[in-house]
Amino acid sequence: MLQIDLYTEITCPWCIIGHHRLDKVLAERFAGLEVDIRQHPVLLLPDAPAEGLYIPDLLRSRYGITDSKASFARPEAEARASGLDLDLSRQPWTYRTQAAHGLILAARERETQHQLAVAITDAHFLQAKNISDADVLADIAVAYGFERDEARAIALDPAQHRRVEQEAARSMAAGVRSVPHFIFSGRIAINGGRSEDEIALAIRQAAGEQAV
Repeated sequence: MLQIDLYTEITCPWCIIGHHRLDKVLAERFAGLEVDIRQHPVLLLPDAPAEGLYIPDLLRSRYGITDSKASFARPEAEARASGLDLDLSRQPWTYRTQAAHGLILAARERETQHQLAVAITDAHFLQAKNISDADVLADIAVAYGFERDEARAIALDPAQHRRVEQEAARSMAAGVRSVPHFIFSGRIAINGGRSEDEIALAIRQAAGEQAV
């Protein structure tokens, strides 16, 4: 069993690409490899308002970017290269992610954590859902081992939000500075928009070390 620790932020474009590439590489190149993918929260905009932030305004105020579509070109091209139809203009808002990460943490004991993280991230980018909305999250979570009312309660629980913030602080303290951040077998770390070949190489190295 190869442990993969994956640090992501749901609303980060490179994280949906990272999810897609990891799953694609595992399915196509390591079909016989047993893996345990553990999701860890990273909060890029922990103080985002409940109603969300309009991405063109955010890019302009924070980075001085006035042409948001041009800034989307590279991640969209990278996604297409891996077979993911990603149109970042489809989702013009970014949201608080404490509630979503809280559900993902709770999914660990149900052994659906990675699948739920992928589903919530896809809902944000591909379906333009408001993933800070407890009802939206509950609708997604019922397919991953939760009762709807239970999932909604977890998403709304301030104590679970604090747990997410504590876990995110641990991620930062552990040196996670960019996402997605992968750690294979507790030793081999790569981060950012890595290619399928780079992800495959890290898996091969980690699996080889375990076999020694």
